[in-house]
Amino acid sequence: MKDVVLQMVERAAPQSLDEYGTILKEIIQRICLLGLWRAKFFEHAAFYGGTALRLLYGLDRFSEDLDFSLLEPRPNFSLQTYFGALRRELDGFGFETDIVQKDKAQAVPIVTAFAKSNTRMQFLKIGVPQRLTGQVPGNQLLKVKFELDTDPPPGFTTEIRYVLQPVPFSVKAFAPQDLFAGKMHALLCRRWGNRVKGRDWYDTVWFAGKQIPLNLNHLAARMRQTGHLEPDLPLTKDAWRKRFDQAIQKLDVDAAIQDVRPFIRNSSQLELWSKDFFNAVANMIETTANSFR
Repeated sequence: MKDVVLQMVERAAPQSLDEYGTILKEIIQRICLLGLWRAKFFEHAAFYGGTALRLLYGLDRFSEDLDFSLLEPRPNFSLQTYFGALRRELDGFGFETDIVQKDKAQAVPIVTAFAKSNTRMQFLKIGVPQRLTGQVPGNQLLKVKFELDTDPPPGFTTEIRYVLQPVPFSVKAFAPQDLFAGKMHALLCRRWGNRVKGRDWYDTVWFAGKQIPLNLNHLAARMRQTGHLEPDLPLTKDAWRKRFDQAIQKLDVDAAIQDVRPFIRNSSQLELWSKDFFNAVANMIETTANSFR
């Protein structure tokens, strides 16, 4: 295991078995991004989603997946082309990892893959106390999920961001206002059955607190693509606000809190959560109509 990985674990100061697992997953995420950068992946694609917010913009919650979007629709683009580069990078930092692509039963524009590594073996390598390591089943896997959108909706811009650990490199990412649009689309349109995705609400509060505007044009493009907005219907600020207010009224606040709690270290801020609180947050959200790509 490279000294830099051990130093990253020590700086994070994990206090429990779950925190050791979370920190290792985040280190694997960083190494995967490094491998993709070396392989010139970001000439074709951009990073977005919750992990982009955390690693590039300072979101204070852990995010599980690596989400990417091609810069333009390319239905035959192969993510597998980059698996060798990912394996080499992870091996170089001491992670014995397998990269596998998930076969989809239906033709969808999202390509999914996983980086999988034996949890107990990696814990031993970074010196997790034996009293904790012994609690990990021998077949348990550390898994990092990749998703690539090969048919991206229009109306987004990208920018270059820099990551300094484990070594300095750059990542092409969605601009913050477009990341907000993607998050708002998930909040308004993604359906999880009876499950509430409190992480989407947490991130929305974060955007509002950072005074990052919501790109209504990119949100509209995403909603049209998923059938949540008619093709020729514009999305005005008032129309968005009506949908957001409806989502707040339907929200199970307690379920949202339970969903996000494992992903943050300081949960005291969740004590504020209520429908009145989210109505106040809604009043603080500014919007923009940037439509350049």
